Amino acid sequence: MRIVDLINKKKYGEKLTKEEIDFIVLGYTKGEVPDYQMSALLMAIYFQGMDKEETSNLTDAFVRSGDTVDLSAIEGIKVDKHSTGGVGDKISLIVTPLVASCGIPVAKMSGRGLGHTGGTVDKLESIEGFKIELTSEEFVQNVNAHKMAIVGQSGDLTPADKKIYALRDVTGTIDSIPLIASSIMSKKIASGADAIVLDVKVGSGAFMKSLEDARMLARTMVDIGSHLGRKTVAVITNMDQPLGHEVGNANEIREAIEVLKGNGAEDETEVAMTIASYMAVLGGAYKTVDEAHTFFDKLIQSGEAIEKLKTFVEIQGGNPDMIEHPEKLPVASKHIEVKADLEGYVSGFDAEKVGISAMMLGAGRQKKEDPIDYAAGISLKKKIGDHVNLGDVLCVLHTNAAETFEAEKMVRAAFAFSAKKPEPVKYIYEIVE
Repeated sequence: MRIVDLINKKKYGEKLTKEEIDFIVLGYTKGEVPDYQMSALLMAIYFQGMDKEETSNLTDAFVRSGDTVDLSAIEGIKVDKHSTGGVGDKISLIVTPLVASCGIPVAKMSGRGLGHTGGTVDKLESIEGFKIELTSEEFVQNVNAHKMAIVGQSGDLTPADKKIYALRDVTGTIDSIPLIASSIMSKKIASGADAIVLDVKVGSGAFMKSLEDARMLARTMVDIGSHLGRKTVAVITNMDQPLGHEVGNANEIREAIEVLKGNGAEDETEVAMTIASYMAVLGGAYKTVDEAHTFFDKLIQSGEAIEKLKTFVEIQGGNPDMIEHPEKLPVASKHIEVKADLEGYVSGFDAEKVGISAMMLGAGRQKKEDPIDYAAGISLKKKIGDHVNLGDVLCVLHTNAAETFEAEKMVRAAFAFSAKKPEPVKYIYEIVE
């Protein structure tokens, strides 16, 4: 078997077999296939695509290229959740205690933020003492005893995907649906989940900018899950504006607390409740999404949801008092109001610019090694559909940075206005099962 023959085969739109895909992935991981040949193959895949079976086989090869997490010591159906990345996305912080409360084990590995998207790990580390690194024994014990744990990604999971992703990044092949789907699903499957709920973001703040592309990605990932024996559902959600009103780390923890107290913004509450409900159904706690949704409503109203969040923080070494008194979370030294210089309705957002602004203020990373300021972030005071008068506060920037001019300029440019009130925003577009 020669790699050049497989490049030609895919170049002409032919289907690669499982054995050929294994040969490619193993060869590249070992360094036997050079970058220039892998680049040619990636470009052929970019233009010719892959069918369901090829994409599933590629995912499986990624999984088998490294370690896998064994969750067999955890009782029950392990349900994971993954977001394709957005701005102000604190959904994992909300759904973890909710789903755990109905007896479904949530054994989750999460990443750090990079660029305009935030990371769950960074948000949790804004809580005093919170340990994102647990031993395997602690992880299993927490999930068996309390049905929840979130840890940072560790071990040598999917090394082939990591190596190929780095090559895709410099060869213009990032935005290939089969390659994106295989990359995402390989990490979820290697992490040991039995069932997966995918939050596929679409819009200005998401990787997928069009609903058609988001549908294609969602369908491809659900097909991969089905082919590889994982129950999988994708929820396509709106990321044309940041989720909720807070973008950052500590301030997003505060907002997640408000959702679990029943005081959350409509968009993030609807998205969180929908994803949690599908997780509960896939985990076998409820037969229908409506039944699960009703349970979670009662859980929030009774105050049990916020108590479960306190438990989650405490079992991972964090200070639960910060959940009871969120004002104790990190607070920035400067709070800069960005005011409207015209009147009208907020008609649109460039959510990516909001995320980049937050990064400039210290809430995110441009490079992996950049430090995080947990206190930095943005509070949105106006969103799509809100009327704005001259001088109204559009948002507040929270930072300890000396220079904020570029961030202010960027966030101001993120708002679009019109004289006419826009149509109501749809938070959830479709469910792909």
